[in-house]
Amino acid sequence: MPKLAFPSGLYAITPETADTARLLAQVEAALAGGAAAVQYRDKSGDVARRHEQASELLALCQRFNAPLIINDDLRLADLCGADGVHLGRDDGSVAKARVILGPDKFIGASCYQSLELARAAQDEGADYIAFGSFYPSATKPQAMRVETALLHAARSAIHVPIVAIGGITPVNAAALLDAGADSLAVLSALFDAPDIRAAAHAFKPLFVSEPED
Repeated sequence: MPKLAFPSGLYAITPETADTARLLAQVEAALAGGAAAVQYRDKSGDVARRHEQASELLALCQRFNAPLIINDDLRLADLCGADGVHLGRDDGSVAKARVILGPDKFIGASCYQSLELARAAQDEGADYIAFGSFYPSATKPQAMRVETALLHAARSAIHVPIVAIGGITPVNAAALLDAGADSLAVLSALFDAPDIRAAAHAFKPLFVSEPED
């Protein structure tokens, strides 16, 4: 059976925490609210914690039939059997990741503000590419801003799913989807919300097509 395309919808980016039980509860709430995929993001040097959290998140995501992607750590993605890896500019090549993970795993690539990087990642075999930051982001306040015109340009040049990231909320998300994004990567508007399940559910109408007459 051929590998399915990376799912469109809400792409939940996990907060960094040493409290594994709390992390699992937060991600479960996001999945219950409709998150289509999860990216485990932890920049700490705690190898044991990262492996434990990734492994437990994978089991949780499997219950909801949602892929778990590991941010920036190809070795961890391989060791825990995650559904894929997301690579930044300095995290190695898509081609190398494909050799290690094989044909059935998702490989995503951050392309920042660059259509050229997106084309190169696609040519190497990326399953999706990500652009951002589109709005001010508490997670990466120094990130360079991207205009929605890039999504319009990418829509005709890129043939894999496009993920938008950076300060996205249910209020400002529609413009990104209208411009060509397939998925929305969200951290703060999801995991900083008092009700994570409700926050995830608030994105769902953005991805539901209107019925035809």
